[in-house]
Amino acid sequence: MGEIAEIPSPGVPLAFGQVGAPAAVLVPDAYGRLPWLEPYAAALADRARLRVLVPDLYQGVATDDAEEAERLLSSFSPESSLGEVLAAVAETRMQGSARVGLVGFGTGGRIALLAAQDGAADAVVAYDATLDADEHAVLPAPVLLQLAEIAEWLPGADPEGFVDRLRDHGTPVTRHDYVGARPGFANATAGDAFDARTAALAFARTAVFLDDRLHD
Repeated sequence: MGEIAEIPSPGVPLAFGQVGAPAAVLVPDAYGRLPWLEPYAAALADRARLRVLVPDLYQGVATDDAEEAERLLSSFSPESSLGEVLAAVAETRMQGSARVGLVGFGTGGRIALLAAQDGAADAVVAYDATLDADEHAVLPAPVLLQLAEIAEWLPGADPEGFVDRLRDHGTPVTRHDYVGARPGFANATAGDAFDARTAALAFARTAVFLDDRLHD
């Protein structure tokens, strides 16, 4: 790709799994809805017995170039992205999903955590994402953090502080740190951090976490 490009089904969430089953909404990272998210969503729908939606946060475009990803990220407001995620959650609930989880990657992980603070989710998985002390409020859903070992965090957003705040608020939290991994280790389409073995382990843990918390 190497530049901003149009994607299939612009502005429409991709859907996998059985309508009415417990659901998960996948929130893309800064590169947008790239092809790797489709097999991830299909496998999650099968493995965790879920209805899975993948919204388009960039309204029809995506990129596999890091600089272009930064430009895209800066051109769309967090409020717009949050609105797309909440709309996808609402769609699954209108279709009969009694419980809904969120799975976000990178900047999408941050959006997923913010959405969960609003009570939108029954469980949330965040890859390479936390909330800083200023934006963090009570998060009323179990949290799974999937974190690359080799990562830099902004002041106030370090995982240790975030986990401590979650526990202080009574939020159940599970944290996995992946030795030698870099942020973006799950993205098989863009960037140079993809790690197939680490991605597979993190996926398996995500599937078990959501299966346990979204099903009776």
